[in-house]
Amino acid sequence: MQKCFAKLRQKISGRFHLFGDHGVSEPATRGTLVIYRTSRRSSLRKCISIRLYSVTHLDPNTGFGKLSGEASLQNWKKTKHGENDTITSEVVMYLEEGFGTPGAIEVKHLGQHQEFFLQSLTLDLPHNHSVHFECNSWVYPMSKTNVDRVFFSNTSYLPSQTPAALQSLREEELRNLRGNGRGKREKWERIYDYDRYNDLGEIDRGQSHARPILGGSNAYPYPRRCRTGRPLSNKDRMTESRSEIINLDFYVPPDDRFSPTKLSEFISNSIRAVVHFVVPEVKSVFEGAVKNFESFEQMSKDLYTAHRKPVAETMVMGRLKALVPKELHDEIGRVMKENPYKFPIPQVIAADKNAWRSDEEFAREMLAGLNPAVIRCLEINPDAVFIACKSWTFDLIINADFSNRGKRREKLDYCYPSRKESRRPEHYRMTTGRMFMLDHHEYLMPYLRRINEQGVCIYASRTLFLLRHDHTLKPVAIELTLPGGGAGSEEINRVFLPASKGTEAALWQLAKTHVAVNDSGHHQLISHWLHTHAAVEPFIIAARRQLSSMHPIYKLLDPHFKDTMHINSLARSILLNAGGILERTMYLGKYAMEISSAIYKSWRFRDQALPADLLKRNMAVEDDSVQSGVRLRFDDYPYAADGLDVWAAIDTWVTDYCAYFYRSDASVVSDVELQAWWSEVREVGHGDKRDDAECWFPLDSVANLARAITTLIWIASALHAAVNFGQYGYAGYPPNRPTRCYKFIPYEGTPEFAEFLRDPDKYFLQMIPDRFTTTLGIALIEVLSGHTADEVYLGQRKEGWTNDREVLRMFERFGESLRQVEKRIEERNGKRRLKNRFGPARVPYTLLFTDTSNLGVAKGITGRGIPNSVSI
Repeated sequence: MQKCFAKLRQKISGRFHLFGDHGVSEPATRGTLVIYRTSRRSSLRKCISIRLYSVTHLDPNTGFGKLSGEASLQNWKKTKHGENDTITSEVVMYLEEGFGTPGAIEVKHLGQHQEFFLQSLTLDLPHNHSVHFECNSWVYPMSKTNVDRVFFSNTSYLPSQTPAALQSLREEELRNLRGNGRGKREKWERIYDYDRYNDLGEIDRGQSHARPILGGSNAYPYPRRCRTGRPLSNKDRMTESRSEIINLDFYVPPDDRFSPTKLSEFISNSIRAVVHFVVPEVKSVFEGAVKNFESFEQMSKDLYTAHRKPVAETMVMGRLKALVPKELHDEIGRVMKENPYKFPIPQVIAADKNAWRSDEEFAREMLAGLNPAVIRCLEINPDAVFIACKSWTFDLIINADFSNRGKRREKLDYCYPSRKESRRPEHYRMTTGRMFMLDHHEYLMPYLRRINEQGVCIYASRTLFLLRHDHTLKPVAIELTLPGGGAGSEEINRVFLPASKGTEAALWQLAKTHVAVNDSGHHQLISHWLHTHAAVEPFIIAARRQLSSMHPIYKLLDPHFKDTMHINSLARSILLNAGGILERTMYLGKYAMEISSAIYKSWRFRDQALPADLLKRNMAVEDDSVQSGVRLRFDDYPYAADGLDVWAAIDTWVTDYCAYFYRSDASVVSDVELQAWWSEVREVGHGDKRDDAECWFPLDSVANLARAITTLIWIASALHAAVNFGQYGYAGYPPNRPTRCYKFIPYEGTPEFAEFLRDPDKYFLQMIPDRFTTTLGIALIEVLSGHTADEVYLGQRKEGWTNDREVLRMFERFGESLRQVEKRIEERNGKRRLKNRFGPARVPYTLLFTDTSNLGVAKGITGRGIPNSVSI
């Protein structure tokens, strides 16, 4: 009863104050509360309780800062913050004399059902001072959580510098976030814990849906994911069970869930994909059967021209009704009625529909395409490699250790004379640094027999490139390999050389396509998923558990964690799982994640730094005269040239930031939260790499801290942008980046070779995925390649993220340095001599154009922009 009267007095006092009553002893503290607006109706004004914790005065009875009375929330109105629909309320509070400065807020949701997304609270204090609380989290009813939500202000404190009034609150908040590692997680719980990838298989559906558990073993090492605690399978008691309907709501802690704007846009963007990949029967959309395209013209017409098939749509909707939640089903139906289905024309065929066939474009995409961080420069003994020059053709005489590991000789040791001439060719010695290799051989061979038993026809491949004097690459040989006939038998190798006309040219095109298939699988599974999505998640979990939101390193990293855990959860739900989209579209099939585990064995965090990666692949040499410490072997390597500029900008920003908060190496070593975070990343999150001393930077100095943070930000932002946002531009046209092959290259004299000779194009189209698989893949990458309206790009932060003016000045310098990078990228793209910037397909390299001026206006498939985080 006393609380009711106190609240009533506060409201009455607020009304009187507004009308100029001078009898109130305490001055009013006013502010603005911002909540995201959703389509759901709820009377939030009656459900929200807000109180303040003092940062300057300790309550000896609680050990926390002094706690204020409840705020009065007034003048609710619909507003807009950027692209987000919001609700704004005026906050009025009366703080007793001596309360001091607010340092944290306590938010209670007193309603029974509906959660809400709290964006921020800003309080205006006397003397033109304000305190900002950046929240960006879902708040659930107290009846569910039994825990108050606490948000700290935007002031940073190292653990040793925490005000006494906030110390216990800081420690309690971290304890609550860690949980106890038991029980099923509910969506309203804010608990971060680790688990293995035991949620990919679905053994209850049969042995064909069983998959290895990744992580926690020598056989299958892997990064950890966020624990959900779902019930275990009844059959093996090791694999987590899965829902029979498509579940897009696996547990993600509220602080890491999509905002309402992002969630709504993601669902809308996914409608086309859902229509195509949810139900196998969707093949009826294309004439009721699974079959191949008859011609390239038909493919372009069917995929990129608007068309409607009402009967097929009705059938699809009927199938979907039993498989997806009603809300998603209704949204799909609405979008299908309003929008004729049509894929946009991919960039790779927009200017020239045949440019993708050329050797120049094939080679250029290894430097500026979707997977530009795999090619490497060979360190070959010049005595072992010669190029015989006959007019415009090349003879290869190669007998070298291409694996660069000294284990065995490679098979590319044949001599193929280009012409039958009696005169002796004029040879010249190759100099080191001009021969390059794309290697998709070593990691595939142990799995290749099993992969092909799934009904596909896949080779392991090695491709050799020669660096021309204009710094473009020329493919000079492709080796395609199959396992031998039995255990211990020799590999079956075929080597193909370039040709420009006739049967040899058609065979060369088939060989390049098999290489593209290998590269597509590696790109999606390794370069994209493993090296960015999966690798970053343990850093996020450890940061939430060990770094207070007041910690300066937490504030530095927080935007680079946005939406990653949620998108990873969705990936495990519908992309990476047994029978999921990846298995149904990529040639690796059910062995995809197992292969990624095998490759993770050689993953090292140190090597993910761009300069280190370039040195490891011999694409650069050490050079202490430049900030990055490396110099490219040749300038026209778009990914690396632009990437090093972005890297340098990140490195300067992070180095300055770390030096500002840590004045000595000893202050890094003595930071208990920082050391706990780094230890947990190494020992638990990436625990299978704990014994690899070369994997990690020791966190014993300011310099090593800056290197580690710069590397992490690079992975989450620029590296992910480079391998993600060009997917539709290059792979949206399936012949350029097929995901599977269903035919081997025929041998001369066989019926298959005769079939090939009759119509090489038809053979090609029968070799690559059928219409259903093709459409499935395009629908997926259309969703993955687009930016959303709430994207926050590198060099951008939400206003009010810190109140430290010096940090804000440093951040402004960071933004300016990125704008200078943008100018240099535009200048490079304007230089005709840099042929790899456009190539025959006329696709400019803009994937590392940071787009710092984009405030959400340009969204969708833009082919440019570096978001802060792995957000899609």
